[in-house]
Amino acid sequence: MADAPAVDLRSDTVTLPSPGMRAAMASAAVGDDVKGEDATVRALEQQVAQHLGKQAGLFAPSGTQSNLLGLFAHCERGDEYIVGDQAHTYQYEGGGAAVLGSIQPQPVAMSRDGTLSLSAIEAVIKPEDFHFAKTRVVCLENTHGGVPLPLDYAPQVRDLCQQHGLSLHLDGARLLNAAVAQGYPAAQLAEPFDSISLCLSKGLGAPVGSVLVGDESFIQRARRWRKVLGGGMRQAGIIAAAGIYALEHHVQRLAEDHRRTAEIAQTLAEKFGGEYVRYATNMVHLSLDTHIYQALCEQLTQRGIVVGRPRWVVHRDIDDEGVAQICQVIRAFSLQSAD
Repeated sequence: MADAPAVDLRSDTVTLPSPGMRAAMASAAVGDDVKGEDATVRALEQQVAQHLGKQAGLFAPSGTQSNLLGLFAHCERGDEYIVGDQAHTYQYEGGGAAVLGSIQPQPVAMSRDGTLSLSAIEAVIKPEDFHFAKTRVVCLENTHGGVPLPLDYAPQVRDLCQQHGLSLHLDGARLLNAAVAQGYPAAQLAEPFDSISLCLSKGLGAPVGSVLVGDESFIQRARRWRKVLGGGMRQAGIIAAAGIYALEHHVQRLAEDHRRTAEIAQTLAEKFGGEYVRYATNMVHLSLDTHIYQALCEQLTQRGIVVGRPRWVVHRDIDDEGVAQICQVIRAFSLQSAD
C-alpha cells in the first residue's frame, strides 16, 4: 500500500482510514442496501438523523450527490433554487442541478462568512407567473471557507423562507467543524433547515460517503432519486461502518485541527503580515503575491509538505509534529533561497 505524503495540506479529503476504522469496516454486518437490508447503512442513517435532530437519513456516495438529492427532492423540473454565488453547490458540483434536474440556480452575492443578504434573497424570489421559474428552496453552506455561519443567521433565513413558502437546505459538509468551533450541539445548528447534507469523508476522516437528512417523506423522495442517479449501493455497510466509527471517535477531536490551524496561521501572519492571512476552523487562506506563494510552495515541497492552491486545510492526519514541520519551513522561508 502506497504511503500518503508526510504532510498534505490540499484538503481534508486526503485522510486515510485509521486502524480502528479499518477494523470496523472489515467486521461490518452487510446486506443489499438497495433492498433496505444493510443493517450497518440503516444504523448510520439513523445515527446521523438523530445527531442532527431530523427524522430520517439517506446514505449517498458523495456530498455532491447528497446535495443533488436534496435539491431534486425539494424541486421539480423548471423550478429554481437560491444559492450563494461562491457556494460549493453552485461553483463546484458540475452544474448537476441544471444538467440533470432542469433546476435553475439563482445566485446571490455571498459574504465570506457564508451569509446572503436577506433583502437580496427576497429580491430574487419569483412571483407566481408562468414567465418565471418557480422558486422552491434556499441553499446555504456551513462552513464556508472554514467560516461557520453566524449563530443568529439561519433562523432569520428560515423565517423568510416560511413567509414565502420556501424550503431551506444546508450544504453542511463541515457542519460538525462549525458545531465544535462554536460550542453548540450540531442539532441546534441544523434545526432551522428542512434538509442537511453532512459529509463523512472530510474532517471526520471516513474514506467515502455523505448522509442527507430530513423528514420521512422527503427522504423517501430522495431515495428514489438516488436510484435514478446510480447512487444505490449493495453491501454498502463496509463503507457505512467507517462513517459510524468517525461519528463515534472523530467529532470532538476536530478541535485539535482547529488549534493546529490557528498555530499555522499565526506563524504565517508573523512571517508575512496578518493582512495576508485568514483562517477559521480547519482552513487557512493566503493572499500572498503569486511569486512569493509559488516560492513558499517549492520550499514546502522540498520538505515533503504538499500544498495546492492558497487554501490550506488541516485534518486528522496532520499531527503536532507535522505542524511544527510546516511552521519551521515558514519561519525559514526567503525568496533568496528560492532563487
